[in-house]
Amino acid sequence: MSFSFATPVTRGLTFVTIAAVAWGTGGVIAAVLYRTSGLGPVAVSFWRTAGGVALLAVAHAWRRRGRTPDWVPASERGSRRRRWTIALTTGAGLALYQTAYYAAVRHSGVAFATLATLGAGPILIAVGARLSIGERFGGLGLAAVLVAPLGLVLIAGGGGGGASVAGLVFSLISASGYAVVTVLHRALGGVDPARTTLTGFVVAGVLLAPFAVWEGLWPTRGVPGETLALLGYLGAISTALAYSLFFASLGAIRAATVSVVTLAEPLTAAAIAVALLGERLTWTLTAGAAILLAAVVLLAHGETRRPPDLV
Repeated sequence: MSFSFATPVTRGLTFVTIAAVAWGTGGVIAAVLYRTSGLGPVAVSFWRTAGGVALLAVAHAWRRRGRTPDWVPASERGSRRRRWTIALTTGAGLALYQTAYYAAVRHSGVAFATLATLGAGPILIAVGARLSIGERFGGLGLAAVLVAPLGLVLIAGGGGGGASVAGLVFSLISASGYAVVTVLHRALGGVDPARTTLTGFVVAGVLLAPFAVWEGLWPTRGVPGETLALLGYLGAISTALAYSLFFASLGAIRAATVSVVTLAEPLTAAAIAVALLGERLTWTLTAGAAILLAAVVLLAHGETRRPPDLV
């Protein structure tokens, strides 16, 4: 028996899970860059964005190779303006989400920043999707969204004393940007994820550039090759790959579902901390991780069983 993506929902769940795991390593990489390179959160976010744009532009050019350029009649100029509005909103949301998250990492550490951002994310996204696009939870979806923050609270309680007011504020700002982008692209149905990801990150890079220059664009210490490799990883895996899969998933699964499945991100960060950084796995961390995994499994089960007309 061979495995295949039997439905768009299965494909969407797989895509968003891979994206979440890729993002789960991003905060750890950023924390290493702060210690070894002297780069700040805005500069790290800018270089991550620039690397992602370069790779996405190559991929986009490869896909369009040999195609005849599309002629856009005057009647479709409104559609073009709409696409630019979407690109500007996406870029601003991505710039806000990434930079605020990296600032939270700097103030409160990887564990707290990831948990606080992803803890607030499902609630903001679920409420935003319900109010703006009328997206229904369903029984399992509502239960997962309500239970998941409990798992995050338990993990935060067992993850050490890195919390700070600044870290919490930046985490909530990051969660808000993440929610806006997620709900917007769920409303759009995940159309043309490659172009959406590229244009969104071009806008984000333009917005971040002056702030990155002001903060300090170039590394001030460390090994250049190591810094370049870490930034390259952020651009290729945590940006180009992860966000392309993320936007593609929004055409098949609900925004609330996406927000809970991406809780694989803090689980990945916790696993890395235990395996590579020597952190202890306390009972609260274990209980919180179990609750998060249960929420993801239940929500994925409910998503694959929902009728086609429930969007």
